[in-house]
Amino acid sequence: MKSERAALIRRYLHEHGPSSLAALSQATGASLPTLRRDLTEMERQGLVIRDHGGASLAESHLREAAFEAREALALPEKRAIAAAAHALLTPGATVFLDAGTTVLQLARRIRAEPLALSVFTNCLPIAQTLAEAEGVKVTLLGGAYRPENASITGPLAEAMLESLWVQHLFLGCGSVAPDLTLTSADESEARLNARMISRAAQATLLADPSKFGPRLTYGFAPLAAVHRVITTELPPDTAAAIQAAGAALIQTRSPS
Repeated sequence: MKSERAALIRRYLHEHGPSSLAALSQATGASLPTLRRDLTEMERQGLVIRDHGGASLAESHLREAAFEAREALALPEKRAIAAAAHALLTPGATVFLDAGTTVLQLARRIRAEPLALSVFTNCLPIAQTLAEAEGVKVTLLGGAYRPENASITGPLAEAMLESLWVQHLFLGCGSVAPDLTLTSADESEARLNARMISRAAQATLLADPSKFGPRLTYGFAPLAAVHRVITTELPPDTAAAIQAAGAALIQTRSPS
């Protein structure tokens, strides 16, 4: 319960900025004495900065909190998509998992229902999630660390990818633009994602419905470059466009 409350405090401070004890108490349901003890411990760990009437998130943890906030968005949908992706895996497969938050849910599903897999990833949380999963061999790409999503990118990671060939790639994206271009907000991430697609026999996009529509700065592949899309319920015109592009479409139901 204490760790869950600390996560709530961090998320609230990320979303609302410096906050009073009263606001944190209302957000977490904890009493003021309990909050004071929690914040004292979190300050000792370097997670927050306390002032007389409240607290703010420590600068070094703002990016980590942003990743956690993205991970929590549309979480039921992401878990449903991950379950459908897990069903595609077979023992002995070679798999690449990129640094998307939906792909992280797939890694957690693999840990809960392990298979004998060789997993490559550029995502530190995914490597940590699968490090002790039974039968799973994990290889983390080397390169430049990108703290915004705890990923590895850059020329070294791209060069390592060139020596790989995997049966399955599961990737996310920042958005799927209206013309069905896969896009990213980061240039190095976009380059690496394009290279991933070229090094996989089967590429599967994991994307909840909120990913369809906006365009981000860097396009890295047409949707036709992936073999299938796994999502939850989409508008009929969007579903038809995906299928017309030549990608198989799996729509799963998220828990109500």
